[in-house]
Amino acid sequence: MDEREAALRQAHGHAVRWLASLSDRPVPARASVDEIVRALGAELPDAPSAPADVVDLLATACDPGLTAFPSGRFYGFVVGGTEPAALATDWLVSAWDQNCVMRAVSPAYTAVEEIAGAWLLDLLGLPPDSAVGFATGATMANFTCLAAGRDALLRRAGWNVAHDGLAGGPPVRVVAGRDRHMAIDLALRYLGLGRPELVAADDQGRMDPEALRRTLGAHGPGPTLVILQAGDIHSGAFDPFDETVRAAREADAWVHVDGAFGLWAAASPAHAHLTDGCAQADSWATDAHKTLNVPYDCGLAIVRDSSALRSAMGQRGDYLIQHEHGDPVDKVPELSRRGRAFTVWAALRSLGRQGVADLVDRLCRHARAFATGIDAIDGATVLNDVVFTQVCAGFGGDDRTDRVLARILDDGEAWISGSTWHGRRVMRISVSNWSTTDEDVSRTLDAIRRASTRSLRL
Repeated sequence: MDEREAALRQAHGHAVRWLASLSDRPVPARASVDEIVRALGAELPDAPSAPADVVDLLATACDPGLTAFPSGRFYGFVVGGTEPAALATDWLVSAWDQNCVMRAVSPAYTAVEEIAGAWLLDLLGLPPDSAVGFATGATMANFTCLAAGRDALLRRAGWNVAHDGLAGGPPVRVVAGRDRHMAIDLALRYLGLGRPELVAADDQGRMDPEALRRTLGAHGPGPTLVILQAGDIHSGAFDPFDETVRAAREADAWVHVDGAFGLWAAASPAHAHLTDGCAQADSWATDAHKTLNVPYDCGLAIVRDSSALRSAMGQRGDYLIQHEHGDPVDKVPELSRRGRAFTVWAALRSLGRQGVADLVDRLCRHARAFATGIDAIDGATVLNDVVFTQVCAGFGGDDRTDRVLARILDDGEAWISGSTWHGRRVMRISVSNWSTTDEDVSRTLDAIRRASTRSLRL
């Protein structure tokens, strides 16, 4: 057995044991950063080490410092787990080591990206001629779409931002909902567009269409980006797309939808109504690691006008072997990248159309079960309308809510994060993992009840 095979066998064994431990191990990490550093050794050794020994040291030393993100009882940050076919495919992605940039260099990757992109557009009910780029995550997917929108709007106004930059050009207005995700602001900073003008939203975070119309009408015509939301980070609510898109079109705006986790509602006949009118937008961003449950990192940037995306993202170099029909490099910022479309294809091929719908429906059903169970706890109140996968709850005052959250982490049965919503501390449950079962929900509700009871004992 050569060194590479020995290292791979060692990694496989550790990976299998890690996955097998998820049903029983505490979900929060059990060791600190300093403890992991001591176990690994902080000094770089002078002599080489056998690859299998390196893998063994890393896996053994890090194990107590790992949070069980893939567990069915992790409900923080709206991150999914990894569907089995996608996980196994991701191992192949690393072994194949393809730089997935050019059609001529990796025809296998380009073929898979084109198939997976077409499947995604079909599942999500988006225009079939749209371009689909595979970026690092939802932040860069939003960045990519908004770059396409910014550049297209400036071209309409007679300004070539790729050649002349932003300075001296027409200002680009950006309008977004009051409860947009912070990744939107970050993407706008990357693009040199600054903070958006904010539009009023209701108590669930849904943009008010009339407020949008008033905001857009408050200035004269000019390049305008309107950013809508499919899935509020706290409530899971969706903007009323039919009305908001109509208002944006009246102002000749480019309409972008941040659908990091909520865009997948369109794949479920039972929940597709949440996205009614969404397909009328110009661009959409989502994250396949969230609701679809493929490995990190895999954001999806979807743009109706493929030429606008190519103009914003396309790269040219004398050494590149570029194809007349376009290349993966034309659709996202990164030149060097791993084969993200392989894992998306594997998840979609494994699940099929019905499996994706069942996955979305199951996550939503678990969220509703959490809401019902929490509402039955003395002193607890579910604060949002549970329409998708998000549940926010309070336990009386802020101090008690924080005590409940702390005791849940101490208990170890589940990982649930806190947040501040409408000026009060809340428990925020995000049901995103394909592997979450009814038993996981029941075990977690028992942990919440224990924590609620203990929080009263000062």
